[in-house]
Amino acid sequence: MNTGEATREVFWNISHGWIMYVLLLPTMAIAAYGIWRRFRSWRRGLPVAGRLDRPGERLLHLWNHALLQRHTMRERYSGIFHAMIFWGFITLTIATTVVMLDHDFGLPIMRGRFYLYFQSFFVDLLGLLALIGVAMAGFRRWKTKPVKLVYSDEASWILILAAVILATGFFLEGWRIVVTADPWGTWSPVGYATGFLSAKFFSLDTLTALHRWCWWFHLILVFGFLAWAPFTKMLHPLTSALNIYAANLQPAGASLKTVDFEKAENFGVNRLDQFTWKDLLDLDACTECGRCTEACPAHAVGKSLSPRDIILDLRDTLHRKGGRNEPDTGLIGSTDALRPERLFECTSCAACVDACPVSIEQLPKIVDMRRHKVMEEADFPETMQQAISSLEKRKHPFAGTESSRTDWMRELNLPHASEAQDAEVLVWAGCGTSLVKRNQKSIRSLAELLKKAGVKFAVLGRDEKCSGDVARRIGNEFLFESLAKENIETLKKFNVRRVITSCPHCFNTFRNEYPQLGAPFETFHHSQFLGELIKAGRLKITAASERRIAFHDPCYLSRHNGVTEEPRALLQNTSRNSMRELPRNRRNSFCCGGGGGMSFVDEPPDKRVNRERAEEILATDADTLAVGCPFCTTMMEDGINAAKGDRGIEVKELAELLNEATSGPNPI
Repeated sequence: MNTGEATREVFWNISHGWIMYVLLLPTMAIAAYGIWRRFRSWRRGLPVAGRLDRPGERLLHLWNHALLQRHTMRERYSGIFHAMIFWGFITLTIATTVVMLDHDFGLPIMRGRFYLYFQSFFVDLLGLLALIGVAMAGFRRWKTKPVKLVYSDEASWILILAAVILATGFFLEGWRIVVTADPWGTWSPVGYATGFLSAKFFSLDTLTALHRWCWWFHLILVFGFLAWAPFTKMLHPLTSALNIYAANLQPAGASLKTVDFEKAENFGVNRLDQFTWKDLLDLDACTECGRCTEACPAHAVGKSLSPRDIILDLRDTLHRKGGRNEPDTGLIGSTDALRPERLFECTSCAACVDACPVSIEQLPKIVDMRRHKVMEEADFPETMQQAISSLEKRKHPFAGTESSRTDWMRELNLPHASEAQDAEVLVWAGCGTSLVKRNQKSIRSLAELLKKAGVKFAVLGRDEKCSGDVARRIGNEFLFESLAKENIETLKKFNVRRVITSCPHCFNTFRNEYPQLGAPFETFHHSQFLGELIKAGRLKITAASERRIAFHDPCYLSRHNGVTEEPRALLQNTSRNSMRELPRNRRNSFCCGGGGGMSFVDEPPDKRVNRERAEEILATDADTLAVGCPFCTTMMEDGINAAKGDRGIEVKELAELLNEATSGPNPI
């Protein structure tokens, strides 16, 4: 019969318990030194603003993605076992703290219902889940062996030690329960079962001796693990939490750093000390999960780019140098992953950034290293050089275009911004729309839609220049800033306040990057603006088709800016058939392959990102692919035409489909 208040003796069967506290001091000193070494290496980085502001939002972000593991759980199997291990060890740490407060500080909290419900039952349950999680992780690492993981003896030993620590903890609990006939033992079901089974094979005297030996073994194992962890990837619970707190809270499209050309001594990054402290913290936050490389479209089609390996090679270089003030040597080309040709395979789609569960920013680092190659060494792919040369001479990247910026405007009688001071909005056509003949259909459709809705709008015509997106992503930050300042000056001259564009790259540049240069413009992607016109009744769906439409989310609309539902809202009523969702959609969309200057690179047929996406589209029963980006239009038409065979599928821009299906507020 249970009598008295529920609790247990802390140092049962252990003499000379003071030795534990003596051993704790060097353990914590070694661990603290390991953490200090990492902190010292981050301090080598340059300052960066806006990473410790907005504490409320950051704490919420930390709660969601560090404690609740929401981003980690996006991948089901690994997310589940990681959460089980994480929450299990957090709970065990809290339970150990409770013991310390009760025994060492005299706070009587390990008593009564709290002891039974939390300290016994809940801790037992979470410890078991952690042990199962370790087993699941081991099965994945040693049996299924996914390619994206990094395989090392260190990672294996971490799992083995975690399993032994958890198992010996249950043995200690079970043997104590059995030998002392603990009246509250059944509240610790895993420990109770362990002790019950052990008693079938060993006498109580033997279990008492085993308990004493195992207690010291468990202690040394735990202290050794604590001292060793800061020198291994097991520091990531701390570094990942710090990194998540310091995450970029702006859209991914606003993540590239500006350059102060008046003060900068170097352009781009080729040394560790040219990164910011957040960049260096990123390196130590990496958990080696490989999700970034798995999400990378360039890697998916067989190219050598691997965002994971870039981060890990930079991390290894950082660890070799530590916090020492020895001269930095060039990073680019120093390892296989950092070879220049690999850096220039990036489409700047930000899939790696979005996939990372601990807020590492791979894309800005790639662009920073590109900047060094472009602006310091003028060494980058020839076809990208041609695009840059065209931008410098013609203010657009299409060296061989036969169109002018005003061809699409013929017979539309569109007012120039200088003639329409009362315009509701300025239509920014963009190079990929106005200078590519096929894409002129989409910008004309947009203009016709605005006319149907009675919108007063203006255009810039020949006064429009490239937004600078291509130059910035290739790595020519100076050219980007030059183009941006010219465009901002032009728009201010004509008192433009609101801009609408059908190009997500221009949309991202106006929305996220021009404000850094003092631009006060309100910017809309045309899917947003047209959607508002439909809601207001200024456009009406009057001729829905029978098309079976699938929508391809542009990276610079979905991932970079979170605009995913507005295009779908436009499309849902343009056809009587329901939309077909592609397997990878919204923020998880697969790149068309045209960003980051890659639309100007002639790639091998078997390594084209648009072919990969085309195969995915052709596997559906869609007869129409809707796109919301001129680069996507070009890339997806090329990819589908190369792969479709006898399959009939048409690529149509959002404005084209909406123009077919709508009339003004007073349909005939």
